[in-house]
Amino acid sequence: MKKNILLFLLLLFINGVNAQTITFISEKTNKPLPKVSVFGKDGSIVAYSDIDGKIDKQSIKPEQEKFQLVYDNLSVATLSYADFDHEIIKVNDRVKDIETVVIKSNKPTKYAFVKGNFNTYVTLNNKLNCYADGVVTYIFDNKTKKLKSTRIEQYRVFRLVNAEMDRKKTSSWDYDMFLEVPKIKDVGNVDEYKKIKNTVFKELKGDKKDEIEITGEALQKKEFALFGYRFFDFKSILNVAYEQNSQKTLRDLLEYNEIEFLKIKHKSEPEYNAVVIYGNFYPTELDFGNDNDIDKVKFNTKNSNYTSKFWQETSFPNMQTIFSSFFKDDLKEQENKK
Repeated sequence: MKKNILLFLLLLFINGVNAQTITFISEKTNKPLPKVSVFGKDGSIVAYSDIDGKIDKQSIKPEQEKFQLVYDNLSVATLSYADFDHEIIKVNDRVKDIETVVIKSNKPTKYAFVKGNFNTYVTLNNKLNCYADGVVTYIFDNKTKKLKSTRIEQYRVFRLVNAEMDRKKTSSWDYDMFLEVPKIKDVGNVDEYKKIKNTVFKELKGDKKDEIEITGEALQKKEFALFGYRFFDFKSILNVAYEQNSQKTLRDLLEYNEIEFLKIKHKSEPEYNAVVIYGNFYPTELDFGNDNDIDKVKFNTKNSNYTSKFWQETSFPNMQTIFSSFFKDDLKEQENKK
């Protein structure tokens, strides 16, 4: 009798745990779909699916009413609150095909150049705070595959108007200091990710690409205090995608995504503020050479710096159009100082 009761309670617990998550799967392959962003009606990013395609059901609040699913920098569906009653939601993930990376040379050289498009943005309490995107080239040692330098070629920056910088009111800050180009230093040496302490390494085999997720946490039990500020609950998620069944080298890189979570407040504030930093890179070409003298510009979040309308390319990851649909003129581009 006791065994039956324990078994019944265990089943209730398992069902309760399962009911707390929703899984996004590909409409085409029925496989889990990572990196799906769920936007609320006010532009808040309320959820982001992990490598198993899962989000926390509790993050979906009825007051948001309508939800927009964004995958691969494009809006792919609009759902009601009732739609999230299902444990599995199918998503059309074939809005656009995976772009082919152009390999310009195969000669043995000193450097490998991975050029591509990037976007980076920061949310404060789930709402967009600032945004940047552009074109960048990463220079790797062709022998060791270690990153040597990062060359930003052009970029643009958008920030919300009327942000405050009251040092005691972190809930109103402009967090542009967190805007940065994605840090892809170990994409040519996948095993380096496995050496990072206190992280979880997971792999997902897809129909067109293989994905790796590395997650880590810090400051989970005790806050960190510095100059009157409090920091707590730090988390990070790295997602790296390669060609299917490949050796996972620089030649095979398809996509790199990073998310960092941090809670912050001034000691005078009653509640923590949730800051989330997103960074995404999509390679477009791979080249090799012995000269690393590539033109670059200084990344300054106070202005944009570009000579061409790079964001109009069909393959460009233009999240600005998604954000501007919510924030309209409140999301203002910084002056272009080319």
